[in-house]
Amino acid sequence: MGQDKSNNRNQGLIRTHEAKVDFMLRLIDAFWIAAGMWLACRVYPQTWQSRHEIACLAAIALFYCVGQASGIYISNRGAPLRDEITRVWSSWGIVCFLLVLAGFVTHTSQDYSRIAIGLWFIVTPLAISGWRFLLGVLAQELRSRGHNSRKVAIVGVSEVGLRIAQTITVSSWMGLNFIGFFDDRFNARLPKIDKRLGSVVGNFDNLVEQAREGDIDRVYIALPPRAEPRINGLIHRLGDTTASVYIAYDFGGFDLLHARWSSLGSVPVLSVVENPFYGVDGWVKRIEDIILGCLILTIIAIPMAVIALAVKLTSAGPVFFRQHRYGLNGERIRVLKFRTMTVCEDGDSVVQAHENDTRITPIGHFLRRTSLDELPQFLNVLTGEMSIVGPRPHAVVHNEAYRRLIQNYMVRHKVKPGITGWAQVNGWRGATDTLEKMEKRVAYDLEYIRSWGLWLDLKIILMTVFGSASKKNAY
Repeated sequence: MGQDKSNNRNQGLIRTHEAKVDFMLRLIDAFWIAAGMWLACRVYPQTWQSRHEIACLAAIALFYCVGQASGIYISNRGAPLRDEITRVWSSWGIVCFLLVLAGFVTHTSQDYSRIAIGLWFIVTPLAISGWRFLLGVLAQELRSRGHNSRKVAIVGVSEVGLRIAQTITVSSWMGLNFIGFFDDRFNARLPKIDKRLGSVVGNFDNLVEQAREGDIDRVYIALPPRAEPRINGLIHRLGDTTASVYIAYDFGGFDLLHARWSSLGSVPVLSVVENPFYGVDGWVKRIEDIILGCLILTIIAIPMAVIALAVKLTSAGPVFFRQHRYGLNGERIRVLKFRTMTVCEDGDSVVQAHENDTRITPIGHFLRRTSLDELPQFLNVLTGEMSIVGPRPHAVVHNEAYRRLIQNYMVRHKVKPGITGWAQVNGWRGATDTLEKMEKRVAYDLEYIRSWGLWLDLKIILMTVFGSASKKNAY
């Protein structure tokens, strides 16, 4: 009997070898970084020299550091594969930026072929993300077949406990084997449990006993906060076991915006409203803006000159229109646009453009409909006042009006305003002649902040250029 229990505890392919797996991940990542350089040198023929070895070693060291900070070496079987692939690409993007910066600072960039380095920069993340994707698919398949599994118990038959059970039940790829619920209450006081989600298999004493025997790997405590004494007592008893313990609390009553745990001294705190672009994510966002901003400005330089000349020749007034808007953290910035109207309103009264507006110049209709009037804002992006993607900035007077009418309106300014945004590509642009229209726009802006990722930014940019919804309501 004891032998059988020991065998059950050790079931799985890599459960007890996580340190070795971590080392293997780092070693294979290093291999692909070096292999990418070697392949680039073969495709664009040049002799392998010590400078290539130095570049590889620097890239490996930087990728380890950035990757560690972004979490690509942290095991999280509950996260989608796309999140890991995104972290790989964003980490490598930061590495590339740092390598290029180091090359300029040390005056060694001319020692390397731009074509070979460009190939290296592209091939390496393709190889790393490719092999990690295959590994992830293999791991998910093995977990769905019962290998590399973790035995999970849920404490408390509550709404959040039932949701955890539901998630585990429908996500076999996580490798979480749900044992059942443990609750100290009488059955008559427990909510009804769908048979597909399991049943109550014991009380707290049974839970602790099984955890001590090694039959439970993870414990999710889904009791309400008012049960703090019971929670503390249970955690204390589980401290005599090797089970991992998690407290699951339903924050659904709060409108969380990129919530994260941190500490103030020795006191743990949870941010309810926070800027999502701290740390690595902030670097990724800024590098994205600089690289894409420079690339786009290079492409649109001549069209901008033609538009500027057309604006000057077709109507009286300046070429550019500068208007005060709220930027990051509500600070005032001056947003640059091509002038499309006969007026340049920037005061206590700003009338939004509407259909058949007589103030719009002949060329202004075309510029506004195609959003070409926004092109000068790429200069605001390079100066750091704006981002390519983010909530569209509104006139100050409109901000002051809507902040009193729409809950969480000013939360939009926890991030930099953008040239385009999630609301715009979903059709919520143009005049907001009803409160409902502005509420919809704000809702999409807040959804963008909650869901931000590098791929979401690229998706919005593509939808702006090729989508039809972003052209709606443009007057």
